[in-house]
Amino acid sequence: MTQSFKDIIAWQKAHQFVLSVYRMTNKFPAHERFGLCSQFRRAAVSISANIVEGYKKIGKADKLRLMNIAQGSLEECRYYILLSKDLNYITENDYNQLTWSIEEASKTLNAYCKSIATRKFED
Repeated sequence: MTQSFKDIIAWQKAHQFVLSVYRMTNKFPAHERFGLCSQFRRAAVSISANIVEGYKKIGKADKLRLMNIAQGSLEECRYYILLSKDLNYITENDYNQLTWSIEEASKTLNAYCKSIATRKFED
């Protein structure tokens, strides 16, 4: 049993992804500060934030709803990674690193969702 949301591997991987996004978006052009940069960061933070919020929910349905929102934000970030590369805002190396990081977050989030779905809760 976890003592804190920090013990959840899915959160740990998502948090690392957020930190990577912040590092990469610091390199974006100034005119993207309130555009793509802001949207990318918000979507990345949403992944971790929804895992944290879901952690404290009591019912299975509430937990899974928030994990689904996190999954949606993760998919949104996949697009922002591709867009950032296509706009030449990030290097190929940055692209590969972000892609690896989001894949790690995705795998662990999917596993966490499955564990919630199969666990018994008192709804």
